[in-house]
Amino acid sequence: MDTLQKNKMPRIFDTSDGQQLRINMIGSFLKKKFGKKIIKLSLDGGFTCPNRDGSKGLGGCLFCSSRGSGDRASRFEGGDASAIRAALDSQIALLSDKWPDGEYIAYFQSNTSTYAPADELRDKFRAALSHPSVKGLAIATRTDCLPDDVLNLLEELNRETFLWVELGLQTTHETTAKAMNLCHTLSDYDRAIRELGSRNIPVVTHLILGLPGESREMMMESVRYACRESESGRIFGIKLHMLNLVKGSLMEKTMPDYVSFETMEDYIDTLIEALEIIPPEITVHRISGDAPREILISPSWSYRKRTILNGIHKEMQKRNTWQGKALD
Repeated sequence: MDTLQKNKMPRIFDTSDGQQLRINMIGSFLKKKFGKKIIKLSLDGGFTCPNRDGSKGLGGCLFCSSRGSGDRASRFEGGDASAIRAALDSQIALLSDKWPDGEYIAYFQSNTSTYAPADELRDKFRAALSHPSVKGLAIATRTDCLPDDVLNLLEELNRETFLWVELGLQTTHETTAKAMNLCHTLSDYDRAIRELGSRNIPVVTHLILGLPGESREMMMESVRYACRESESGRIFGIKLHMLNLVKGSLMEKTMPDYVSFETMEDYIDTLIEALEIIPPEITVHRISGDAPREILISPSWSYRKRTILNGIHKEMQKRNTWQGKALD
């Protein structure tokens, strides 16, 4: 590294809580936007997935848990407004001591949260928004589950509240997608980005690092593709984390000894390389996995979320690097 690059002033995105963050984290973005702490409340909306019900496949993506990777999401009986508000109330009660002045985003996380008739989706999403402490929506879905009537609903909601849609791309490599039984294609993602972008709906793209058979350069190719400038603009946010092998997944049966990253240091090094090629205006929503410890198989250390996050921030300071540095 030459002296000029080594001594270059870092880009600092946030200095709250006594920390200098070199990543454009969504928490800091939301605090600036709303003027207070904003917390996501994860909901299991009772949806399934075309990769589970036989429409496209069975059993789900190889890495998904039995709950569609929404193991921490709050379930509710029935889909009426009172049941959804009760599920939100139960989570808020657990969090209110820590963040007494906080407000919330309802996060429909489990399985595919647009995989239902538009009228059903409207009822569930509006029920969540009817809670007085909920200030917006985050909706996780597949790239191939956005028919026109659902897109129109999302456009309607986006005009009324703060909203983003999360797209589970995971990888841009078709060989990996097929091996992982994703049952969607890169062209599905491109269409979703185009349609959501044309409606000015913010998109958060989800990628998994350490998928079987992928080199580090392949992972970086997926990051570059997701972050590219398209005709509809650029994604609002990105989620990155290591592949977690969990109990109840198809991968537990087919690849029971697989480990995505042998050491935390290897993951941190890979993650930082990815952050350096992410444009600074893109919000980062996740940089570590958080599979519940009781179902986690590997990496054995990945449940140590706070240690991983602290390690990332410390290493970025040590290297004098930041999000988007490779693009400067």
